[in-house]
Amino acid sequence: MLECTQGLATNDASRSQRIDEAIEALTVRGDLLELDDVVTEDSDVRQTWVFAAPPGFVIRPNGTAFIFGVVPDQDTFLPAFLGNRVHHDGFTRSIELQPSEDLAHELREQGLQQLSEGVWLRSPKGESPDDMLTRVDQRLAHQSPITNIENFKILDSVRPINYYPDRWVTPTNQTGRFVARRPQEFGAPMWCLVRLEDGVAVRLLDLPFEKTRWRACDTAWHLQMAIDHCRHNPQQYRRRPETRGVRFDFFSPLPQWSQRRLMVFGNSMPPEKSLLSYLVPNAQAETEEEFLQDRLWLSRTKDSE
Repeated sequence: MLECTQGLATNDASRSQRIDEAIEALTVRGDLLELDDVVTEDSDVRQTWVFAAPPGFVIRPNGTAFIFGVVPDQDTFLPAFLGNRVHHDGFTRSIELQPSEDLAHELREQGLQQLSEGVWLRSPKGESPDDMLTRVDQRLAHQSPITNIENFKILDSVRPINYYPDRWVTPTNQTGRFVARRPQEFGAPMWCLVRLEDGVAVRLLDLPFEKTRWRACDTAWHLQMAIDHCRHNPQQYRRRPETRGVRFDFFSPLPQWSQRRLMVFGNSMPPEKSLLSYLVPNAQAETEEEFLQDRLWLSRTKDSE
C-alpha cells in the first residue's frame, strides 16, 4: 500500500511539473498573459493570475507569420483556408508566406492584431551586469531589516552553472546577495532577492520591481545571469551546426523576452542534455549569438562547434 501511495505521489508531482512547463511555454510564446501582484478580495493577499491572450501575429524576417493567442471555447480562430496551413512546432504555430500573398492583410482581415517585431521583442534597457547589480543592491539596502522569513531556497552561485535544478538549495552558512524563492500562503513561492548573513535572511526585496512589465521569474533569471558573470563564472550556451541552421542549447532558464527572439528568428527544438534548445537560421545566428553575449552575458561552452 505504501509503495502504491508513493507511486501516486510521484505521478502527481510529474503531472504537475508537466502542467507547469506547458503553462510556461504558452506564456513565453504569447498564448497566455501572466499578471503579477493581482489584488483579490483579501487586499493582503496578492497573487499571479494567467489569462488567455487575444489572437495576434508577428511577421518573421522571412515573411512567415508567428501566430499567438487563444479564443475561449474554440479550437481555432482561423478559417479553414488559413487554419489548414498552420504549422505546429511544439507550442509554436506559424503560417508560411506563399508567393504574391499579402499574409499580414489576410490575418488582419480575420481580426488578428498585428504586432511589430519591435513591440513583440521589446527587452529591458541594456546595461552592464555590474550596473544592474549596483542598482538592485541599492534598492535592497533600503529595505527594512527582517527576521521572520523561513523555509525559503536560494540559487547558490557556487553550484555548477550547467545544471540548474541543483543550484537551488536551502541556506546553511552563506553570506551575500542571492536570488531566492519564499513560500506564501496561497500560490507558488514568490521570487525575491535576499541578503544573507551566515545563512540567515536579514533583508528582502520581492520581485518584480514596481512599475515594470517583466515577470518576477524573468527579472530573477536575468539577475542570476549578472551575478554569475560578475563572479567570473558566466552561464553558458552550446553552439552546434545543423543541416537547417545553428543549434543553441541552454542549461538555465531564459527570460521571456529573450526566448521570444529565438522563437521569432528560429524555432524551439527538443533539448539534448540541456534545459532549452533553439534552431536559428544561419543568416540570423551571428546576430542572435551577439545578443546572447551582450544582453544575457552568456559564453560559449568549450565543446561548441
